Amino acid sequence: MDAIYIPQLEKARQQTELINVNECLTSLDSLTPVKGQLKAVHQGNYLQVSAQVETIVTLTCDRCLQQYNHRLAADVAEMLWFETDGADLEAEITLEGPVETISPQGYFEPDDWLYQQLCLQWPQCQICSSDCKGMDQELMATGYQGNDHRWAALEALKRTLVDSQEP
Repeated sequence: MDAIYIPQLEKARQQTELINVNECLTSLDSLTPVKGQLKAVHQGNYLQVSAQVETIVTLTCDRCLQQYNHRLAADVAEMLWFETDGADLEAEITLEGPVETISPQGYFEPDDWLYQQLCLQWPQCQICSSDCKGMDQELMATGYQGNDHRWAALEALKRTLVDSQEP
C-alpha cells in the first residue's frame, strides 16, 4: 500500500483519498489478506483517518493450547494532528490524554496505521470457544506433553518432588 503524501492530499478533490484494501500486511501474520476500506481526509490542521477492515488470524488458546482461527476486524477512526511550532497547538487542542501528530509536509503510512489498529483489536484473552475446558485432564494425568516444551520444567519439578519424598 502506497504512502499518502500529505501536501498532495491537501490538493486532491475534496481533500480525500479512499483506498480499497485487499492485501497482506507484511507486519501482520494473517491467513487472509486484510480487506476493507480506508479513508483519509485532510481537514486543515489534522488528518481524519477511518477504516473498516477485517482479516483472519491463527491464535493459540490460553486454556487448551490448541490453535484456532479468529476473525480480526476494525471499524475505527482517528484524528492525526499536524505538527506546528508548538505554541498554537497547545492553545487549540484541549483534549485529555495523548495526541497523535504527523508532519503536514510528510507522509501518512496506511499499512502501518492499519497494522496498529488491528493489533488494538487483538483479543487479550485468547479462548478457542466458550465451552473450552482447557487441557485434557486424562492426558495430563498420564504425563502427555505433546510437542510443547513448556511442560518439561513442570515434569522436572514433579520428579524432584517425588524423589525428595522417597525414603
